Amino acid sequence: MQLKNILFLFSIALILCVNACVSFENEYTILPPGTWRAYLRLDPPVQQLDQQGKPLADPNNLSFKEVTAGELPFTMEVTYTDDSTFYMEIINGAERIKVDHITYGRDRATLDDTIVIDFPDFDTYIKGVFKEGIIEGKWHVNYKEDYSIPFIAKYGKGYRFTELTKVPMMDISGSWSTVFGEGDDRYNGIGEFEQDGNKLTGTFRTETGDYRYLDGTIQENKIYLSTFDGSHAFLFEGRIQPDSTIQGIFRSGKHWQTVWEAKKDQSVQLADINTMTYMVDEQSTFNIDMLDKDGQQINLDDPSFKGKKKIVQLMGTWCPNCKDETLFLKEYLEENPSDNLSVFGLAFEYYEPDKSLEIIERYRQTLEVPYPIYYGGNSKKAEASKKLAMLNRLIAYPTMIFLDEQNNVQKIHTGFNGPATSEYEAFQTEFHSFMKTFLKTNQ
Repeated sequence: MQLKNILFLFSIALILCVNACVSFENEYTILPPGTWRAYLRLDPPVQQLDQQGKPLADPNNLSFKEVTAGELPFTMEVTYTDDSTFYMEIINGAERIKVDHITYGRDRATLDDTIVIDFPDFDTYIKGVFKEGIIEGKWHVNYKEDYSIPFIAKYGKGYRFTELTKVPMMDISGSWSTVFGEGDDRYNGIGEFEQDGNKLTGTFRTETGDYRYLDGTIQENKIYLSTFDGSHAFLFEGRIQPDSTIQGIFRSGKHWQTVWEAKKDQSVQLADINTMTYMVDEQSTFNIDMLDKDGQQINLDDPSFKGKKKIVQLMGTWCPNCKDETLFLKEYLEENPSDNLSVFGLAFEYYEPDKSLEIIERYRQTLEVPYPIYYGGNSKKAEASKKLAMLNRLIAYPTMIFLDEQNNVQKIHTGFNGPATSEYEAFQTEFHSFMKTFLKTNQ
């Protein structure tokens, strides 16, 4: 009996020793570190039925069976900086978006372990319940009424769309002349793709901006691309046709979708972004009433602008292309300080003025923007165009307006080809060249 007790106690001690040896090596405070596969569950497409209630044939043969319908995937990586502090990175191709505004705790109402992933730049957040390697909840967009999309993330999954490796029908790397929409809603774009086996990345450029870093796969004759950046959720699905053109569906956010078609064309060009927006009366000067961070009205007659050349950035805090442009201007000003130049943002927002000013200031501080951002008005282009009646119309956010000391327009740059595009380097070169001439004082 005594021997049995000794053996029992030895076994317990051995178990405790083994547990002690491994517990600290793999210990993490909240989420397990490493790769997560996440996706937004968009509203599923409505299937058209005939009079007998049977599914109608797909005239364009655009069904996509390798993936789950309405699933917009992206990948995340959790990294710990110490035993209790971690951040996430959302991965879209070459883009890694660091997210460190994260809170975690027990929900008093449900008693569930709950995590909130906040995107303060864009006034959105993800809230979900964490249990056994899975986060399940919703992505919420504050500035849209009752707008949320179901969200799921699973630990340890490294793929984006699928683990299949069907041999691609062709290599689609290069430029593709693209038309989005139908009828009066058609608009032009350029698809820029890079393919390596089944791996596919790229973007679409349009005349108002780009669709950011897209990441996905090509499976036999079908392509899948997506991006999520905290503001926009884009899903592109396409089928390569027998004539080597592509027909597909573009989904944005919860339920919006349109068709797109593309053909390979290395020489395709879009409209000139430097001539699309212009002054209605070329002889008139540019001026506009706006609100500063304290809610006080200001315009270009203010003494702070006197004798300076100006860059007016028409933008919105909710706009990722605007964020790209803001970061570019921030870097330019850090490398090229000038007492003769005044740069300011003019934000058009979803909220009423008081709330918008709060969002704008938080955005400015979060990104450490070195120039002021004023409130311009409502974000709807029709409303903003009324406020900017001196322009033919507001075509895109962002738009940069370059003014001389007397507020005469020297140039208007519509949209922004960001770092995801092939045009970004050319834009940088053109911008720096223009600024050298623009900043020369007029004597």
